[in-house]
Amino acid sequence: MTVSLPDLTLVLGAAASGKSAFAERMLAATGRPLTYIATAQAFDEEMRVKIVAHQARRGAGWTTVEAPLDLAAPLAAVEPEGAVLIDCATLWLTNHLIAEHDLTTEESRLLHAIRDAAAPVVVVSNEVGAGIVPENALARRFRAAQGRLNQSLAARADLVVAVMAGLPLVLKGHLPEGQA
Repeated sequence: MTVSLPDLTLVLGAAASGKSAFAERMLAATGRPLTYIATAQAFDEEMRVKIVAHQARRGAGWTTVEAPLDLAAPLAAVEPEGAVLIDCATLWLTNHLIAEHDLTTEESRLLHAIRDAAAPVVVVSNEVGAGIVPENALARRFRAAQGRLNQSLAARADLVVAVMAGLPLVLKGHLPEGQA
């Protein structure tokens, strides 16, 4: 059985909540050609190991595009019969923050690129606002920017799912059949 996805799905969760694995399973169930847009950069061994683990879990059948900053180009290249996973919006935002790019401009570019994508898009993002107030200005700026980005994505998404302990909780819309 293949499932149908809305134009935009947002999958939120904390670190190591199972959100990426859930999103991958949801996309794999579509039966469409799959594109994985990776925003992570392997600056250290820990991140290299995490990237390899994600690749191994996905297995064959995914076209991977590394795009730490520019998501518009790979989104525009996806064919209508495909499906796209952006993993993840949090690292994408971090990359722009570190590069000192204008976050409002970059968020607008991302939202337009998602809107114009010919295929369904699933975005994985971290929910970072549930913890304590960070002690430094950069961390507080990041937390605020991530919250705004998540809210913008959620407002445009037809399906928003929070994942905790690997289990999905629908915040908006309805899960495709067989995805609970």
